[in-house]
Amino acid sequence: MCRHRIPLLVTTVSSGGADGAPGILIRPAERADLLAIHRIEQAVFPQPWPFSALESYLGEPGFLVAESDTDDEPRVVGYVIADTVPNHGTPLGHVKDLAVREGDRREGIATALLGRALSALEAAGAASAKLEVRAENEGARQLYRRFGFEHRKTIPNYYSNGEDALVMVRLSSEST
Repeated sequence: MCRHRIPLLVTTVSSGGADGAPGILIRPAERADLLAIHRIEQAVFPQPWPFSALESYLGEPGFLVAESDTDDEPRVVGYVIADTVPNHGTPLGHVKDLAVREGDRREGIATALLGRALSALEAAGAASAKLEVRAENEGARQLYRRFGFEHRKTIPNYYSNGEDALVMVRLSSEST
């Protein structure tokens, strides 16, 4: 993991929901969030990351949560993990994980999380970003295309169930 100093900003986004739900707060992940993040990870992915893997990204500027204040107490409804790796002298951004609770989807939360993570990667000097996505996950692929990600290659049998992964790449706005 490369650790770069990036200003940690808190962003409030308005919900796109038809019910007029209040805003979602996007902020850096904290240790207290890990159990909620792990629960979302287990509910969303057929091959969830272990708790220790999530914990290892604490402090990364691209480890962000979306917090809803629709209940009496705020709750984590989504998260993104992104970091940079060295790449021929220029950091390469890597979006490693992005998930939103089932009941909170279609509210713009994933869009807000991904946008903030990409901003953090660019602030760290990443000239481009990559990610892997299940070939069958059309909804995620559409989201990534909206952010300028393009399919660059396919990795056969990437997932334990034999499903292929698509490697998608996005050049930063400064390099396009």
